[in-house]
Amino acid sequence: MKFTDGYWLLREGVTAAHPAEVLDVTVDEGAPGGGGRTLEIHAPTTPVRHRGDLLKGPVVTITAHAPLPGVVGITLTHFAGERPPAPRFELNTAEFAPRIEYDDESATLTSGDLSVRVARTGPWQVEFLAHGRVLTRSGPKDMGILRDADGTHYLREQLGLGVGTSVYGLGERFGPLVKNGQVVDMWNADGGTATEQAYKNAPFYLTDAGYGVFVDHPGRVSFEVGSEAVSRVQFSVEGQRLTYYVVQGDSPKDILRRYTELTGRPALPPAWSFGLWLSTSFTTSYDEETVTSFIEGMRSRELPLSVFHFDCFWMREFNWCDFAWDPRVFPDPEGMLGRLKERGLRVCVWINPYIAQRSPLFEEGRALGHLLRRPDGGVWQWDLWQPGMALVDFTSPAAREWYAAKLEALLGQGVDCFKTDFGERVPVDVAYADGSDPERMHNYYTYLYNRTVFDVLRKHRGEGEAVVFARSATAGSQQFPVHWGGDCEATYESMAESLRGGLSLGLTGFGYWSHDIGGFEGTPSAALFKRWIAFGLLSSHSRLHGSSSYRVPWLFDEEAVDVLRLFTRLKLRLMPYLYEAARTAHREGVPVMRAMVLEFPDDPACAHLERQYMLGSDLLVAPVFDDAGDVSYYVPEGTWTRYLDGRAVIGPRWVRERHGFDSVPLLVRPGAVLPVGAVDDRPDYDHADRVTLRAYGLERGARVTVPVGDVTFTVVREGDTLRASCDDPAAPWGLSSGGREARAAAGTGFLTLELGPS
Repeated sequence: MKFTDGYWLLREGVTAAHPAEVLDVTVDEGAPGGGGRTLEIHAPTTPVRHRGDLLKGPVVTITAHAPLPGVVGITLTHFAGERPPAPRFELNTAEFAPRIEYDDESATLTSGDLSVRVARTGPWQVEFLAHGRVLTRSGPKDMGILRDADGTHYLREQLGLGVGTSVYGLGERFGPLVKNGQVVDMWNADGGTATEQAYKNAPFYLTDAGYGVFVDHPGRVSFEVGSEAVSRVQFSVEGQRLTYYVVQGDSPKDILRRYTELTGRPALPPAWSFGLWLSTSFTTSYDEETVTSFIEGMRSRELPLSVFHFDCFWMREFNWCDFAWDPRVFPDPEGMLGRLKERGLRVCVWINPYIAQRSPLFEEGRALGHLLRRPDGGVWQWDLWQPGMALVDFTSPAAREWYAAKLEALLGQGVDCFKTDFGERVPVDVAYADGSDPERMHNYYTYLYNRTVFDVLRKHRGEGEAVVFARSATAGSQQFPVHWGGDCEATYESMAESLRGGLSLGLTGFGYWSHDIGGFEGTPSAALFKRWIAFGLLSSHSRLHGSSSYRVPWLFDEEAVDVLRLFTRLKLRLMPYLYEAARTAHREGVPVMRAMVLEFPDDPACAHLERQYMLGSDLLVAPVFDDAGDVSYYVPEGTWTRYLDGRAVIGPRWVRERHGFDSVPLLVRPGAVLPVGAVDDRPDYDHADRVTLRAYGLERGARVTVPVGDVTFTVVREGDTLRASCDDPAAPWGLSSGGREARAAAGTGFLTLELGPS
């Protein structure tokens, strides 16, 4: 939100008050035994020249605290008497005591390598420092209390942007990857991938200058990223209190590790979820015969399939959601699900948090008080998605249990997971059961919705087996994977905007991401479909899904069948590598699909790259956005190797190539050792069994550890020989030649290992 009219003036009707100086500093020592120390500063908004000035307001109270090492929180308060707002993000904190120092010149709170320093003399200034360097600062007229022409009260902060600093993140956003120059509002919306709106808003931005910023406000946060003030990031919220956290890290990965430690790390999805998903599509007509024909068509063409998804019309029209199979087309759902299971498939069904008026659950939910109500006590309803639909009030524990019970019945029938669609169009003219503020609940609603579903799956399928396919999200929702990119069009432009959204989401702490192969709206050409297949199978999760047309490849052309077979089997062979990247996302919050800047923050050429990415730490992928196969991509420094044909590409330089439909730029990083599996028809196999370690460009004396499941291998280059060994003496492994080591000439770089009795 913009408040100013250029550099000198405020917009008509806007008033502003800014901290002018420090009146006093106090330290709260917190609980006995350490922890919880805070630094509190009172800052009048007019200079104190005499005692009469002490009678004037407003006064801003600034509190500095530290929830974790390397993270500093700042809370700005005008009026402290308002009721504590709900909901609030669920944050993880550590029991430790930050160091606080102050004298006549300044007051400083230090957490790990990060310090916040407030000047006690001279112009108002707050600086965030690490390793003796100022990361960012808030100066005179940056922090403030503002009112607009309608009298609405806002708190605002502006943090300086250094020369050349790029800003990333703020959720899944489909515009340019670098957010500098953009106006970004945190307000979940069902707007597709072609607009500035987003399904997944998270008020966290990451910079390539050693820090990120998380605004601890679940409702609307308005960001001006080098827009209203071109050398600052501004964020503002309506209300009397604003809290934000500066997260320090020596690399962008370190910042993500700390941010996800604060807001929650992604769960580890089951290995089977990384295989190919096939959907009925959205508005298509289908029954068990149609479903069986798709599955049999995949089997007969040797196309590995892991998950079959039933979209909306598994339920009867106008009954969404009643969680009951439409008896006209699925008279025997348990039998059908059993038959699908006999084929080795997992089953996903579409759900959302909306209850249509015709659904039997509407009257049940209304009578029990589980539906979101208007302030006058009546059920909130509208017709935009389903006639007369209402929303489940997930702030009520009883409503969550009621909703969960409906899902438990489906799990009992044989369903394995849920596509948790929608959750963005949440009204604000409502009254929640727990008294939550409707504006703050608008974005947070999806967190409660997806957590409810994910908890049901964890309870009944077990830890490590829970997975959803979610569209909406906010900060913290990364704990409930997987997320997909929403409604994209069947165009190359939309394919590119989808990639930008996924990379932006990864830079916001989400570990896994997917998209509709071929686009959702419209029917792709055969060429576009084949290009999108390569991109889709080189994503963390891969799904064939559309709106009004089926996405089975033989409906496009026979070459599409071959392309899908090639890239599906390629992904399944890469599962030992990909699942370790998934484990990293789970342990550290570093995503599987990574913007180039995340892996190469010191290469200025990578700062703006948004049409290529790293898949894990060692594979560079550059999707082809062209029928003819023309593609340009950047190769960082070193001798990289094309995975598909073994040719070398030396960087740093830009490369322009032409690729057939059976190819895509897929390069292996110099010095990498890739574990490649022995199975190419399913993702959930023993990844270490008969694994092949492919070493690429190891220098003499190099030593690389390669985790594969519960086993860790070590590859060493000794002269012109590569040697692989198992670090775990208890691991049951061996080679066809016997012994506990594998050797190969450095020029070949391939070592095949077999786990099992040695």
